[in-house]
Order: sequence, then structure tokens, then C-alpha cells
Amino acid sequence: MPVDASEATFDRDVLQRSHEVPVIVDFWAEWCGACRALGPVLEKAVAKRAGKVDLVKVDTDANPRLSAAFRIQSIPAVKAFKDGKVVSEFVGAQPPAQVERFLDGLVPSEADALVESGSEGDLRRALELEPGRSDAATALARILADRGEREAALQVLGNVAGSFAAEGFAAQLRLEEDPALAEAFAELDDGEVQRGLDTLIAAIKDSEGERREDLRRAVVGILDHLGVEHPVARESRRKLASALY
Repeated sequence: MPVDASEATFDRDVLQRSHEVPVIVDFWAEWCGACRALGPVLEKAVAKRAGKVDLVKVDTDANPRLSAAFRIQSIPAVKAFKDGKVVSEFVGAQPPAQVERFLDGLVPSEADALVESGSEGDLRRALELEPGRSDAATALARILADRGEREAALQVLGNVAGSFAAEGFAAQLRLEEDPALAEAFAELDDGEVQRGLDTLIAAIKDSEGERREDLRRAVVGILDHLGVEHPVARESRRKLASALY
């Protein structure tokens, strides 16, 4: 259940408590219809994370000095506190999915913690909780592939949609069966990322059909893993575009 805080208890219930767990403060008023709509959504989302986050409600009419201190101009206004400071906020009634994402940014979900662990069992459990989660699927597929279970790895990756990393690794697993590409993957395994990418990109020019598309997917997956700012990725994107078009 949420805690009703006042000007007298705010320091204890919010600022001090936020050094132990994140505290969500819902600034509201009885006359505010949007506040009444948002309240149950917040309560349900916080209840799912029992013990990991607190919910505190502040009646702006009854606590005008708190409203002024935090510059509340429109309600509902929701502010998240950590270590005595506001770290995230939003204004207005939000749909449940948006509230969930807001809280996920403050409190890792069970699946987040399982993916962070990285063990095979924890990754499988993460996928049970969130089927199709790309980071869990890709990490599990790598474990399976490393011990020679290529088909099992492809099956795991096949359950993920819209992920450059998952599609790229699946393409790589298929292409590794091609002796002509052994050198490229050996270079990647040895940390020669630029040379490996150059070899794969060069192969695109001489390929067609599904092989060409898998080469593109594999290269895009590697570039996605490197990140936008990586110097090798920047140069390789230019080379990839040239090879494709």
C-alpha cells in the first residue's frame, strides 16, 4: 500500500528512505480525475516489485509547500527519488506499459537480474519470464553454440524478432558451415574485427540470394554489437553500403 506523506514526514518517508530503495512520489489531488486514473496503475506496478521500490502519495492541496519546492505545475506529477534526489519523472496519466517502463528504469526486473547473471539456467528462466527477449536468447545461443549445439542455438534465436544481434548471430551460425568463409570467422575469433568484417563484406559482392542476405545480417549483427561510435563500425558501415548498393 502507498504511504501518504506530508510536509512533516516527507524527509523521512521519501528523502531518507530513498537511500535504501527507490521511492516513487505521486503528487495528486482529490479533484484530479487523471490522478484517480493513474493511482491504481502505479500501485499495481509497484506491488509487482514488492520490497524493491516504495510508493508515496502527496496531496498537493494539503501540502502546498512541497508542491512549490518541487515546482509542481500540473498533476498528476510523478517523481522518482534515489539517494535523496529526483532521478526520473513524468507528468500526466500514463498507460500501464509506460509506467512499467518507467519503473524498469529504476528497478531491474527478475529477468534483468537473470540475464546479468549469464548462466545457462538463468538465461533459460529469463526467456520463460520474457519470451523472445533478445539479449537472453543471444547469450544462451552463444553458450549452446560454443559446446557444439548449433541447431539448438538456431532454435533459440528463431524465437526472437526484430533484433540485429539475434538475426546476425543466427546468420553467422549458418554461414560457418561455408568453408569459403572460415578465414573471416577465424579473424573475428582472433580479435581481428576489421579484417574479419572486410572479408565478409567482400563476400557479399560475389553472393546472391539467401547467402547474400545472411552475410548482410551477420555483418549488421557485428556492427550492432560494436556500437555506433566504434571506429571500425563507422568505416565498415560505409563499406557495407557500397557492397550492397
